[in-house]
Parts: sequence; C-alpha cells; structure tokens
Amino acid sequence: MSYRTSPAPLTTMPSGIPFIIGNELAERFSFYGMRAILYLFMTTALVTHEGARDLMSDAKAKEWTHYFIAGVYFTPLLGALMADLWLGKYRTIIVLSLVYCLGHLALAVDHTRTGLIVGLSLIALGAGGIKPCVSAHVGDQFGKTNAHLLPKIFNWFYLSINLGAAVSQLLTPKLLEWYGPHIAFGVPGGLMFVATIVFWMGRHSFVHIPADPRRFVSDLIDPRFLRALAGLIPLFILIAAFWCIFDQTASAWIEQAQKMDRHFLIWELNPAQLQAINPLFILTLIPVFTLVIYPQMNRLMEVTPLRRIGAGFILTLATIYVSIWIEQQISAGLQPSIGWQVLAYLLLTGAEILISITALEFSYTQAPPRLKSFVMSLDLLSVALGNFFTARVNAYIEKAGAAANLSGANYYWFFMKITAVTTVIFVVVAMFYKGRTYLQDEEAAEKTV
Repeated sequence: MSYRTSPAPLTTMPSGIPFIIGNELAERFSFYGMRAILYLFMTTALVTHEGARDLMSDAKAKEWTHYFIAGVYFTPLLGALMADLWLGKYRTIIVLSLVYCLGHLALAVDHTRTGLIVGLSLIALGAGGIKPCVSAHVGDQFGKTNAHLLPKIFNWFYLSINLGAAVSQLLTPKLLEWYGPHIAFGVPGGLMFVATIVFWMGRHSFVHIPADPRRFVSDLIDPRFLRALAGLIPLFILIAAFWCIFDQTASAWIEQAQKMDRHFLIWELNPAQLQAINPLFILTLIPVFTLVIYPQMNRLMEVTPLRRIGAGFILTLATIYVSIWIEQQISAGLQPSIGWQVLAYLLLTGAEILISITALEFSYTQAPPRLKSFVMSLDLLSVALGNFFTARVNAYIEKAGAAANLSGANYYWFFMKITAVTTVIFVVVAMFYKGRTYLQDEEAAEKTV
C-alpha cells in the first residue's frame, strides 16, 4: 500500500499526531519504569543463577546505570542511519520496538547478571534506536503551512513523555517492593508492547518520508551542511555537562534520598519514587515557561534557543549547590528533609525545559530534510557522553575507594566545577554560532539563531 510521502497543506494539527503521542506516552512509561528501579534492583535484588544474593556496591551500581543510559543515547546514531539509509523512520521504529520488548522480557524473567546484560543491551538498542526516528517523525508531519505549530507539538510531545514517566516512576518502585522484579519489570514490558501496537495503528495517518541513501550521502557531504555540523557539534558536546547532572537522579540522588527524612506532606516516599517529581514538575512548568516566562523575557530581549540553553546552565549550577548542601548536612550527622531534594528537582526541571526541549526543537530545525534523524541522534549523543563520563567517574571511585576523595559533598563539588567551566565556554561558543532552518517541504532559509 502507498503512503503519503510529504505533508498535507494543512493549517491544523496532522491526523497522525494522536498516534505518535499515544505511542510516546506508553513507551516512556515502559522506559522510565524500568529505569526507576534499576539502581535499587542491582543493590537489593540481583541474584546468581543458583538464587544466592549477588548485590552490587553503590559505586558499581551507579557505574552500570550510567553505562546503560550512555548506551541508550549512543544507539540513536545506529537507528538514524538505519532509517535514513535503509528502512525509513516508520519501519525502523516498528522493528526496533520489537527488540525493545524482548529486552523487557529478559529483565522480567532472568534476575541474574546475565539477564541484566541481555535485557539492558536489547533495551539500549531498541529504546535508543527509535529515539531520533520518533522525534524526527513528529516534525515530518508538518509543512510550511502549519510549521508554526511545531513548538506547540514538541511541547505536547514532551508532556506525553513526562506524563508516562511520572506515573511509572510512582508505580514501579512500589511494584518492586510489593511483588518483586518479575512484575516490576513485566508491567513496563507490557506497556512497551502496547506502545508498539498504537504506533502501528497510525500507519495510514502518517507522512512516511522514505529512505533515500543517495540523497542522504549527498546531503551529508554538502559543504553547507558540514559547516553547520561544525557549529552544532561543539554545542552538543557542551550540553553533555547538563546530562552528567540530570541522569544522576537515577543513581546518586536515590543513594542520597536513602539517607534523608523522606516524609513529604502526608506521605513517606520510596527513594526511587522521588524521580517522579521531575516529570510532575515538567507537566506544571512547561505551560508556565511557554505562556508566562518566555513572553515576559521576550519583552526584554529576543529569547533565542541558545540563550535559553545558557539560562538552563545557570539553573543547573544552582541545582548542584542544593545537592552539595544536602550532603554537608548528612555528613554533619543530620537527616535533612526530602523537601530539599524536591527543591533540587524544581531547579533541575527548569534547566531541563530550557536545555532539553530547546535542543530537541533546535536539532530538528537545523537539520536538512534527509538528515533530521541523523542530526537529532547527534544531539542525543550528548546524553551518552555525559553519562559515559559519570560512569567513568564512578568506576574510578570503585577502584580507588577513599583515595579518590570524591565521597559526600566532594562528589558534587567535582561536578559543580565541571559544569561551571562548561557554562562559560558555552556562552562564548553560542555568541559565534549562526544557524540555518530547514522544513520538510521548503527550501532552506537563512536564519540567525
């Protein structure tokens, strides 16, 4: 059967968007659900093939967690090349979603290190491989007549991600506590299968941009694109510093929460449940930024994407300082309220909106039509780079022990220095960046960003 290969001349939302949003909602539930309990699973429930306990140390579990996240954000490059050179975005998403489901199955049935390696490897390939394709597939549904809706749909896209994440991060730690890893990993796996079905159901509504290897290679070696890439890559490398901090919510922040007073309002929170605060804040703050903060800032100066990202780095520094203060209280023998970590999440969420959402939209608009998945995969490589760096730091701590002198507040001071230097460099680099905006159905137009 033939499918539409270019956007319809609409001024409204394309008909395939609800299927994409529904797919993203279920898929993000599956990913963030398993990620929420990964650190706790490795430190409390991992077993040998004989059934004996085979638990990891805190540093080793953090190392594995960040290697896994790095893998999830490295494989987008493979998925993008598969989509752009061979299968196209739609078929790549379907194929790798099935691989993704097999990874969840492995985690649900085998709780040894073998099952962990197999499951995490398949999930990294599946979850990572579809990432640039899904994001680019969203943009592919729009043409020049409804391109003004792109910022709105990317915000809705991010809202669906965080709604799925919030529910799963509240529920899955309790499933691990109540029923064990079979159910706790099995439920996210079931949701991933549902996500795959929902996406398949929308096949007749989507714009399918076919793979065009010759055009892809031609665009890739175009001097204009290479110049643009030379400007983008330094930005992506610098943004990695943000992900060094953000993804420690799945490891170091859980370890920190275990030492705090976790009574919040009328609840006592599971240490892993604290991760749900981030998507809940996202759901609240995106409309605030979109409807209030950005318009007010625009009255003072033009709020370009790179200026938003720079502001996000400032909030990241504030976040790290709160983490340092918490560790100083713990080291003094106190048990600070979990409300302080909630404050850190609030600051980090503001930084995420300014950096992550902006980079997502920015990567799409700066990429030529045949290279959108590829360029968005390069943006995601910044997440991989940040997590690989964090994994190596924890590998060093595991090996050197006390000699590393990176325990307690010193751990966060180390990342504070890294982020501060990066912020200064980013501001300088952004001052000299000149961009170019591309949509699927029109010639590139020069535009300073």
